[in-house]
Amino acid sequence: MNSISVFLPCRAGSERVPQKNIKSFAGITNGLLEIKLQQLLKISQINEIVLSTNDDLIIEYVKKLSNSKISLDIRPEYLCTSSTTTDELIQYVPSIMKKTEHIMWTHVTSPMCNENDYIQAIDKYFDALAEGYDSLMSVTLLRKFLFYKNGKSVNYDRSIELWPRTQTLSPIYEANSAFFINSIDNYNLYKDRIGKSPYFYELDQIKSFDIDWEEDFKIAEIIYKQTLSE
Repeated sequence: MNSISVFLPCRAGSERVPQKNIKSFAGITNGLLEIKLQQLLKISQINEIVLSTNDDLIIEYVKKLSNSKISLDIRPEYLCTSSTTTDELIQYVPSIMKKTEHIMWTHVTSPMCNENDYIQAIDKYFDALAEGYDSLMSVTLLRKFLFYKNGKSVNYDRSIELWPRTQTLSPIYEANSAFFINSIDNYNLYKDRIGKSPYFYELDQIKSFDIDWEEDFKIAEIIYKQTLSE
């Protein structure tokens, strides 16, 4: 069986939604982190979950879980500031992923992306490697009227048709950050969480919903409760 390790970043100090990673969410005491760990621990292909954090509340919670599949990475403070770039964090990841050849980077802030989505994406990743791709990332297909600030359209030609049917617009893909899957070799080679030929794994708007702002948090609670009742 192809195995993979998970990188799960959860730094302290969220400015838009204080303690968003572990505050109560939809009646779940330890919130988004509890949901995500429960999802990931159900996946047999995953051999290790490396939770990278500097948050004392998260560290305390994970230590109480005492699950051998979860490894705590106490991330250096210089990689936990609001000015830390994603590029800097990407270059740090290979140094702490010692038990794997493949890494899935995911976030607790995508609670509607569940274990079934991850299982299917991991399977597709290994299939995609055989097809000539070198990595995989989750995306959302956009068929909307998109414009540059100068008024020029991005994904269609207004000299041909001013307002075409949305179904005929050229597809644009948004990296929704639900997950990225890549080899540790590519991390070291390209200093990136995707390679040069990523497979675009489509998620719908609900599955790809990402919590960034306070209103996102409230909306996600409603959606999550609804998905549980279905």
